[in-house]
Amino acid sequence: MAVNSTPEAPLPVGEVSRLIGGWIDRLGAVWVEGQITQLSRRPGAGVVFLTLRDPSYDISVSVTCFRQVFDDVADVVSEGARVVVLAKPEWYAPRGQLSLRATEIRPVGVGELLARLEQLKKSLAAEGLFAAERKKPLPFLPQLIGLVCGRASAAERDVLENARHRWPAVRFEVRNVPVQGVHAVPQVVQAVKELDALDGVDVIIVARGGGSVEDLLPFSDEQVVRAVASCRTPVVSAIGHEPDTPLLDYVADLRASTPTDAAKKVVPDVGEEYDRVRALRDRARRCVESFLQREERGLAHALARPSIEDPHRMIDERADHVASLADRGRRTLGHLLDRADSELTHTHARVVALSPAATLQRGYAVLQKADGHVVRTPDEVAAAETLRARVADGEFTVARVE
Repeated sequence: MAVNSTPEAPLPVGEVSRLIGGWIDRLGAVWVEGQITQLSRRPGAGVVFLTLRDPSYDISVSVTCFRQVFDDVADVVSEGARVVVLAKPEWYAPRGQLSLRATEIRPVGVGELLARLEQLKKSLAAEGLFAAERKKPLPFLPQLIGLVCGRASAAERDVLENARHRWPAVRFEVRNVPVQGVHAVPQVVQAVKELDALDGVDVIIVARGGGSVEDLLPFSDEQVVRAVASCRTPVVSAIGHEPDTPLLDYVADLRASTPTDAAKKVVPDVGEEYDRVRALRDRARRCVESFLQREERGLAHALARPSIEDPHRMIDERADHVASLADRGRRTLGHLLDRADSELTHTHARVVALSPAATLQRGYAVLQKADGHVVRTPDEVAAAETLRARVADGEFTVARVE
């Protein structure tokens, strides 16, 4: 809408800025494509600031959006990425500056594909398919290895040659399948399930050489990821090269950076194992020899002791002392016996001297009444009472006469 102005009645700058803002406000939201040249995400800030540039015309415009809008694509969008933005133009009148307020950001091309993969990755991780506790350990020496790879591919050759070079006796059960294209996903899933159903298969390797993001898409497919997650046999992912990380790498029990690396991680090297066994054997021998030498030194030290070297020496040294103690004991016992004999003789003599029999031998007699009572006074005997008289050589009866 035209605005009337003349050299004599020009419009102030502020009025012009206000009018421009009014015209811009009438515009609705538009989809804008460009390249992110500057990105500012301040910690704790609720708004993200971008600079969107059109390389064809070398024109840039400022873009602002709420943090949540950018966080939805933050994993796959960075400086230099091409994006499509749904935004409403805004005019900041005080500075006369045009900017865009974005409500949706979409990556362009590979970025959009990576965004979808990132969303699928988050969904599967939330189910616990990538959890470390689900990982199964690989056997030390697999007897039969299942291999899923392209027909006559470099990945198949790398795995087979390196594995057989490391351990010639190892055997393979190979399933050749398309590793890209529309038929890759169902055939990879079928091959993994067939190998998992075989009792003799100890580990499964899924291998493919490097490629673009689009080429590796089958190994980020949800069907393949869920088929590997349900396997009872340990699965090794050997897809692409070092920087390639399809979703299969996260769900597999072990990730190998390349098919060659997978062969090295799954199959032990016979030469290295032989060297390890030899080192352990040498270590065991040294331990045994060290133990024997230590025990020999201890035994030699024990044998060098005088009591072990000449065990009779202590007996000989103690023999005189034992003989002296025996003589002393014998003399002491003899003295004790002599003293006891003398005391016994004296005691016997005293007993004999005090014995009633000795008194009877001197001519005395003992009068006893019929009940055995000894008569001590005449009053104890009645007239004509019969008494028993004991003398040294016998006894006889007597009677009291008045």
